[in-house]
Amino acid sequence: MTFKSAAARLAAIAVCLGLAAPAFAQADELQEAQQLLKQGQTDRAMERVEQFLKTRPKDARGRFLRGILLTEQNKPAEAIRVFTELTQEYPELPEPYNNLAVLHASQGQYDKARAALEMAIRTHPSYATAHENLGDIYAKMASQAYDKALQLDRNNQAAQTKLNLIRDLFTGAPRPPKIAAAKAEPAKPAPAAAAAAKPAPAAVAAAPAVAATTAVAAKPATTVKEPAKPAAAANSEDAVLKAVEAWASAWSGNDVSAYLARYAPDFKTPDGEPRAAWEADRKAKVAKPRKISVRIESPKVSFADANRATVTFRQHYQSNTFKASANKTLVMIRSGNQWLIQEERIGG
Repeated sequence: MTFKSAAARLAAIAVCLGLAAPAFAQADELQEAQQLLKQGQTDRAMERVEQFLKTRPKDARGRFLRGILLTEQNKPAEAIRVFTELTQEYPELPEPYNNLAVLHASQGQYDKARAALEMAIRTHPSYATAHENLGDIYAKMASQAYDKALQLDRNNQAAQTKLNLIRDLFTGAPRPPKIAAAKAEPAKPAPAAAAAAKPAPAAVAAAPAVAATTAVAAKPATTVKEPAKPAAAANSEDAVLKAVEAWASAWSGNDVSAYLARYAPDFKTPDGEPRAAWEADRKAKVAKPRKISVRIESPKVSFADANRATVTFRQHYQSNTFKASANKTLVMIRSGNQWLIQEERIGG
């Protein structure tokens, strides 16, 4: 999407993670900061932006990029403040509203996210990113409504089927709503917003998840205890990275048993659901007869102690029908001679 230049208007900017945004002529400091951001060097990028804003404290471009960096640094409260101020000072720009919506959604505040996206669309009706994000927000809110219906009536198979179909929008790598980001090149005209995916007719819908949860789900492989190894070996970054690659490889190969075996017995399920229900859901998604590709980019390992490590990386997921990239964090624990996933989350 392109914006005609005007005194009171910024142009649009964008980076990875499926992220979209405004384009503008930038000062050298901001160009360097954006390049550092693309390389994952958020701290150095922030230093450049802060230096830039010392002499131009009201510059909307620098403030916008600062909001993106705060989001990458997992500082949502500060990022929300930045984007809120931009919406107040530049109400005609859709991008700050979009990013504000992403942050609200990440905190489960879907009503606020919806309101912000509606404002983005009101200011710029052809803003495809906001339309797509709004569709995702409506799907998430519908999912919650169906969850509530199932809590009230667990025999409600119609609601269960719809819930499964809605959750399938987020199959594979969970994708956060797109967030507007900085881009050095002027944005090209965006294609019309794609129509939101509609649930398949009930007649051809997959069997309700209630039944799926009763199926025998693959259990994490029993670990073979070996004699304790020296701390240096336990903290082997190589061993942790090999475990992550094996997890991604099993996922890509539709190998459900190997995939589930990479999760620790005390794995913290994303939404606090029972382990059996989570495994049944993942089994249905990973085992589907389709091509899946999961690629790990720029992994970084940090150790809390000899038996606990945190891995952060960029995950690229692609199937026949869906493609997404996201920052991901895996908390790993050592069990015998293997490293298993105790927690999996999007972001830092």
